[in-house]
Amino acid sequence: MLHVRSIWNGAISFGLVSIPIKLVNATENHSISFRQIHTEDGGRIRYRKYCELEDREVSSQEIGKGYEDSDGTIIPITDEDLAGLPIPTAKTIEIVAFVPEDRIDPLQMDAAYYLQAGGAPAAKPYTLLREALKRSKKVAITKYALRGRERLGMLRVVGDAIAMHGLLWPDEVRAPEGVAPDADVTVRDKELDLADALMDTLGEVDLEDLHDEYREAVEEVVAAKAAGETPKEAPAPEAGGGKVLDLMAALENSVRAARESRGEEAEVKQLPQRRTSRSSPKDTGGKKSTSTAKKTTSSPRKSTSKTSKTSKASQSEKKATAKKTPAKKSAAKKTASRKRSA
Repeated sequence: MLHVRSIWNGAISFGLVSIPIKLVNATENHSISFRQIHTEDGGRIRYRKYCELEDREVSSQEIGKGYEDSDGTIIPITDEDLAGLPIPTAKTIEIVAFVPEDRIDPLQMDAAYYLQAGGAPAAKPYTLLREALKRSKKVAITKYALRGRERLGMLRVVGDAIAMHGLLWPDEVRAPEGVAPDADVTVRDKELDLADALMDTLGEVDLEDLHDEYREAVEEVVAAKAAGETPKEAPAPEAGGGKVLDLMAALENSVRAARESRGEEAEVKQLPQRRTSRSSPKDTGGKKSTSTAKKTTSSPRKSTSKTSKTSKASQSEKKATAKKTPAKKSAAKKTASRKRSA
């Protein structure tokens, strides 16, 4: 049972089934907060709320909501006005569809909540919805109203609970126009193979092992200054950091460093090109990289041709020498036979 204050009470509408629930936050913020101070004397900086008509500071109990019209007129809106909105989602999380989870774009993900069953009568329908989601391997798309607006949501099973992720409306997600590089860049197979090797070397990670190092460093600075000590200085950045002059060298060095950190052999061998899964440089359509590849491979061919010519010449000389040697022997035999006959 979660001992967390609920931020919204209502029900899940599952067809004709109504499930009373309480909405509680599924996440918490551990970031360090700072106060604004006057740098000269350390005094707190506070924001005071003044009424323009009465020219005086007002308390939170005196502050309400108001909508500013196009002509500047303020129209008061009360909590009762919002609670009585003629929409079904005012106090209900309405399930509108069930879809595969991969249909949800991660860019739409927003805040996360747990749905807590509201009392014993909600246990049976709550469990029914949870098990139905499990068996279908789908998520429920919902609509609900929270904090003055109607929102889109997604229900999924987390352990034995039902969680709801707030979703942005599709028109709230910007298209990635103008983000990708405009330059015509061709990536070679060798570069992709080294990138694959780096990914394999880094491997996977258990997210439970990761922690907020920035927050820990801030806490150390606060503790040092509170004790009247000088905080530790940040290490100097490595020379040439941030500039990648040779992509292949940078990838090779990254693979080597990753292997050394894991205690593996630091040697980076030339990886074979994966022709089966990727197209050859000729098929990529990049003229620059293709011509470079041709120039790179042309020098070994020249040296190979020179070596072959030299080897052919040496072989021909050996053959010629081999032919001359028997000729000399036959001539010596003829001379010896003439002397005998004389």
